Amino acid sequence: MNKTILRILLGLVLLAAVGAAVALREHFDVTALQAWVEGAGAAGPLVFMALYALATVLFLPGSVLTLAGGALFGPVWGTLWNLTGATLGASLAFLIARYLGADWVTRRAGPRLQRLNDGVTSEGWRFVAFVRLVPLFPFNLLNYALGLTRIPFLAYVLASWVFMLPGAFAYTWLGYAGREALAGGEGMIRNILIALALLAAVIFLPHFVRKLREKPMLGVASLKQQLDAGDDVLMLDVRPAAEFVGEQGHIAGARNIPLDELAGRLAELEGFRQRPIRLLCSTDRRSAQAARLLAEAGFGDAQVIQGGMTAWRAQDWPVEGANPP
Repeated sequence: MNKTILRILLGLVLLAAVGAAVALREHFDVTALQAWVEGAGAAGPLVFMALYALATVLFLPGSVLTLAGGALFGPVWGTLWNLTGATLGASLAFLIARYLGADWVTRRAGPRLQRLNDGVTSEGWRFVAFVRLVPLFPFNLLNYALGLTRIPFLAYVLASWVFMLPGAFAYTWLGYAGREALAGGEGMIRNILIALALLAAVIFLPHFVRKLREKPMLGVASLKQQLDAGDDVLMLDVRPAAEFVGEQGHIAGARNIPLDELAGRLAELEGFRQRPIRLLCSTDRRSAQAARLLAEAGFGDAQVIQGGMTAWRAQDWPVEGANPP
C-alpha cells in the first residue's frame, strides 16, 4: 500500500477514535476504571497502564487516571504505574505524530516555524524537561506537537519520564489522600496536609525552573572587559529607536532591534545562535524579556547587562548617538 495512503488512513482512524473517546468521555470515570482494574486480578496494573496510555493518545483527561492510580494502588506503586502509563501514551502520541506529519512539516515549514523547530532541536532533552516541569501547553496536545520536531525519541522518552515524576507523585498522593479521607483512615489529616504541600511545591516549581533557565546577569564592568579584549560579542540594544539615539545614547558597535520587533527579526541573528549576545536597554527589564524570547528560540548564550545603559553611563564611559536632554 502506498505510504501516503497508509498515513491518511491512519490519520482518519485516529481522528475517529479521538472523536468517539470525547463523545463517550462521561463514561470514563473512577468507578468504571476501578471495575476494569479489579476485574483483571493480578494483571490490574498492566490494564491500568494500558488504559492510561490509550487515554493519553485519545485526548482523555489524565487527571482522572492519576488520581485513580493513587486511590487504587497507593502513593508509591500508584506513582510508578501512573508515570509509566503516561510515558507510554506520550511516546505513542509522539511516534504517531512523527510518522504522520514530521516530513510534511519539514517540507512546508516557513522560516519562523523552521527557526522554532531548530531552537527546540538544539535544546533537545532540556526543552522536554522544561515543558514537562512547566506545563505551557495541554499535556496530550504537547505530545503530538513534540513529535513534529526533530528531538531524538530516546531523549524525549527519558526526559518525559524523569521530569514528569514530581507532578505524578503529587497528584498520585492527592488521590491516595482522598481515598483515605473518604475511608476515615488513621493519619487522614497528615495525608491531606502532605498532599497540599506537594501540590504547592508543584505549583511553585515552574517559577523555580524558569529562574534556573535564566542566565545570570552580567555587570557593565564585565561587558567593558569583553569589549576591550576584542571578544566576538553582539551587543543587542532592545530599546526603541528613539531611545537608542536619545539622551543615553548607545555603546559603540551596538545593534538596535526594539523589543517589540525582536520576535519577527530573529533571522537577522541566525549567526549568533551559539555565540555570545549581550542584551541592553535603559535598565534591564526589557532586556530580560528579550533574553527569555531568545532562549525559547534556541539561542544558547544571551545574557542581560545588569543596569543597562543607566549603569554604563554611571561609569562615565563613552557612548555614541547621545542627544542632549
